[in-house]
Amino acid sequence: MNKLFVIGLPRTGTTSISVALLDYDFSVAHTAFTKRAFELADVVSDAPCFSDYRQLDGLFPGSRFVYLRRDITLWLPSIRRLLKKMADNIQPKTGSFNPVLKRSFYQTFGSLDDADAFSDAHLSQCYSDHQAQVLAYFDGRDDLLQLDISDANSLPTLLDFIGIEHQTGKSLPHVNRGNVVDHWKETKHPNKVNPLSAGVDHRQFFDY
Repeated sequence: MNKLFVIGLPRTGTTSISVALLDYDFSVAHTAFTKRAFELADVVSDAPCFSDYRQLDGLFPGSRFVYLRRDITLWLPSIRRLLKKMADNIQPKTGSFNPVLKRSFYQTFGSLDDADAFSDAHLSQCYSDHQAQVLAYFDGRDDLLQLDISDANSLPTLLDFIGIEHQTGKSLPHVNRGNVVDHWKETKHPNKVNPLSAGVDHRQFFDY
């Protein structure tokens, strides 16, 4: 396996997957904004993977991808809380967040200044469009796993997909519940990869 990219949208369980795989000797980046971060990580999740999976597929041939599903009625209030919390910081021109993250969110959710930016109708359409695009892109291939982390067998299914033996009794952790969004930042583990890791190109991102 070259890389594993988790390409589900935010609030579908990207942090839970990332935390779980730290304990299987994978180097994991939950978000990655430099070339070096992608080079260092075995697993990359969240931004910009959910918007850039096509480009990453070309850059890292032989990689595998995990698309995370979530009940839309649970996802809507969760993503709405997140987007409202991030709104000022992901403004394309004035926001303080990393430019790669801002672009990734803008491509997927559009402008948060739009009147219907936080409506159920708009966010549901964003979810449906993303899902349809992912499934169309990977149609006929065997390197995409669709997973709902609320399923009891989600961890063994994931580990089987990447060729790792499952330990009986272990299950995926469900982190970032409710208003919590910073569990990854608080997680201490030697296998965590800094999303802003610097290399020979300093902190440059890919030029695609």
